[in-house]
Amino acid sequence: MSPKAMLLDWLKMAVTAIAIVLFLHYFVFHLSTVEGHSMEPTLQEKEWLYVNKFVYLFGSPDIGDVVVLKDPYEAEDGKRLLVKRIVGMPGDRIEITGGQLYRNGELVDEGYTDSIIEGESYGPVVIGEGLYFVMGDNRHERASLDSRSFGPVQRDWITGRADFIVWPIKEIKTL
Repeated sequence: MSPKAMLLDWLKMAVTAIAIVLFLHYFVFHLSTVEGHSMEPTLQEKEWLYVNKFVYLFGSPDIGDVVVLKDPYEAEDGKRLLVKRIVGMPGDRIEITGGQLYRNGELVDEGYTDSIIEGESYGPVVIGEGLYFVMGDNRHERASLDSRSFGPVQRDWITGRADFIVWPIKEIKTL
């Protein structure tokens, strides 16, 4: 095989590999790093998450999903991502009173948190069509930038569902 033919084969393989990686990154999954303490105790800072993008190509986010979303304050450039939990769906009535979360008038059992919701009461507010109410699992006052600050988020700001912690190795688990 001539050097020119070998170079051409190598370039074809490289272009194919790059195309596959880009396809997987944009439509199937990506890795995201947890920044900050807003999802404690569920997630710790610097953990790496496997973010499933494919699941929302044909379905919708659901209550309890841990999602990665564009920071609503910077949603247009989409560079900064947040990790939050969906606690309210379109049509739900959300209220926070007495340190507790209520959805449609019923107290929500939040076994993933380690404290009551500190700070001011919120709502009641009815979540509009195509919007989701998200909160960090860390319910200490000012610990999480979430829908209590920026309101419900648009569906297209949600980039995927965090399915696994993949790093560090001793913390690997499903979410």
